[in-house]
Amino acid sequence: MYLYETGTPAADRELLGITTHRVGGGVVLSMRNDVTGYWNKALGFGFTEPVTAGLIEQVIGIYSAQGAPLAVLQIAPEVLPADWADICAAHGLQPGGRIAKLAARIEDVVVKDDSDLRVVPVTADLADAWGRTILTTFGMPHEGLAGMMRASAGHPRFFAYAALAGDAVVGGAALYVDGEVCSLNSGAVLPDFQRRGGQRALVAARLMKARELGCRFVVGETGQPAEGQFNPSYENMLRAGLKPMYVRQNWVWRP
Repeated sequence: MYLYETGTPAADRELLGITTHRVGGGVVLSMRNDVTGYWNKALGFGFTEPVTAGLIEQVIGIYSAQGAPLAVLQIAPEVLPADWADICAAHGLQPGGRIAKLAARIEDVVVKDDSDLRVVPVTADLADAWGRTILTTFGMPHEGLAGMMRASAGHPRFFAYAALAGDAVVGGAALYVDGEVCSLNSGAVLPDFQRRGGQRALVAARLMKARELGCRFVVGETGQPAEGQFNPSYENMLRAGLKPMYVRQNWVWRP
C-alpha cells in the first residue's frame, strides 16, 4: 500500500492529495480527495513498536491535519493492546469491515489454470488498460488513480499480469515481492468475463513468477464472508491451498 501511494506520479499525488508517513514501525497513508473510502489506511503497527494510546493519537493527528475524509486502521488482532476499547472510545473509532488474512508455504499452493482467458505479464503498452480495468472492476474512479496503478506496474517489486480476451484487457492482478514473501493483490476480472477461470489463471501466473524469484511464502487477504455468504476471492485462495491466519477487524475514524 505504501509503494502504491508513494509511487503515484506527482501530478496525480497533488490531485488526490496524497501524503505518506512512516510512524511507529507502520505506515500512515492519507488521500485527502479519496472518494472510495479505500486509500486512507494506517497499517503495519505492533511489531517494531507496541500499539499505544500515544501512537494512535499521532496517527489520528496526521489524518486530521491532512483533512482526510476518514481513515481505516488495520491492526493484526495479536498486537492490539489491553486498553484498545478505551483508545477506540477516545478517538471515536468504529468497527468496519472484517478482513481475512491467509498464507501458505509456496510449495503447498497449487492452482490449476483452466481458463479460456490468456494471462500475460503487463508491458508498458498494456499498463494503462490494466490499471483502468482493475479500477473499473472495483468500482473506483480513474482520475488520479489510473496514474497510480500505471506507475505501480513498472515498480521493481511489483509484477503485474493482465487477463486478455482476444487483445482486450478484461482482468488484472499484481504480485508484490519482498524477499522470501510474496503478496497476491489487486486481482479483478470484469463482470462480463467472470466465471471463466480468470482469477485462477491470474493466481497461477503470479505463483509461477514467485517460485522463479525464490519466494518461500505467499500471503493474501480479502473480505471475510459473512455466514451463509460466498466470496469468490476467499474461496479461490482456499482452493489454492492458502490457510486462514486470522480475521482482522478494521477500525474507522471520521473527523
